[in-house]
Order: sequence, then C-alpha cells, then structure tokens
Amino acid sequence: MKKLLQALLVSFSIITCIQYSGNALAVSPGEMAPDINLTGSGSESVSLNQYRGKVVYLDFWASWCGPCRQSFPWMNAMHDKYAGKGLVVLAINLDGNQTDAQKFLQENPARFALGFDPKARTPRLFGVKGMPTSYLVDRHGRVVDVHVGFNVDKKDELELKLIKLLEGR
Repeated sequence: MKKLLQALLVSFSIITCIQYSGNALAVSPGEMAPDINLTGSGSESVSLNQYRGKVVYLDFWASWCGPCRQSFPWMNAMHDKYAGKGLVVLAINLDGNQTDAQKFLQENPARFALGFDPKARTPRLFGVKGMPTSYLVDRHGRVVDVHVGFNVDKKDELELKLIKLLEGR
C-alpha cells in the first residue's frame, strides 16, 4: 500500500508540474536541454553541463516503475558498449524515499551515472509525461530525441539512434 501511495504521489506531482508550470512544459527535439544539478551516487553532484562534448542518454525513472526494471539492463549494456566512444548514460531517480531507490538499485545495479531528485523538480523542466522517459542529447547539449516508456522490441532501433549520434550523423 505504501508503494502504491508513493507511486500515486510521484505521478500526481509529475502531472501537476506538467499541467501547472507557467513556463515551458516540455523540451522538444532541436531545443537545448536545461541544465540540472542534483546529488549523484555518494555525495558528488551531477550536472548535465558537465557532460558537454558527450552524447547523453538521460533517463527519468522510479523504483515503482515496471518498464524501468527492463530498461536498466539495456542502459548498462549501452554504457558498457559505447562509453569509450563518448556516450554517457545518466539516470535520474524521482523517488521521494531514498530507501526505495536504493532497494531498486540493489536488485537492478547501475554501471552508469545516477542523479537523485526526491522532490521531482527536474521532470517539470523537461516535460516528463510518463515513466520512464528518456532524452537523447547531442554533444552540444541539444535534445535530439524523446522516448516515453521503454519497449524491449524497440531497443535495437534506439541503439541505432545512439550509434548515429556518436558517429556525428
């Protein structure tokens, strides 16, 4: 019951942020990605701008999100395969309770960069509409593609987009 209430609260805050924010409601392909400054794993901070010059796969996730469990092995594989070619996978957790996020990470280890936003402020900046939502950001900080959800059947298509961007196409 507690997890259900947390899921509803996060969903409500995402919907509220999208519906009631006065400024830009979403980042669309072709626009610059807003910078974010969050706590990362441990005590270091994570900023999107620190990865300028790299291709960034930015993913928003939560412990209660079923498709997020499917996306983590894929993100690990993409990180392992393409980090040496300039890819950064950065996953932003939106759980209000850090314990839930840590439990998820014990079950689904991440070998890529993590940021934590327990107050769910960054979804408003990006216009997150569902979980997970990912943004493909080019080396100049411009959003190239947006994906809502994670579909195992489309992971090869998504990898091709990553490869093209890493190759400068």
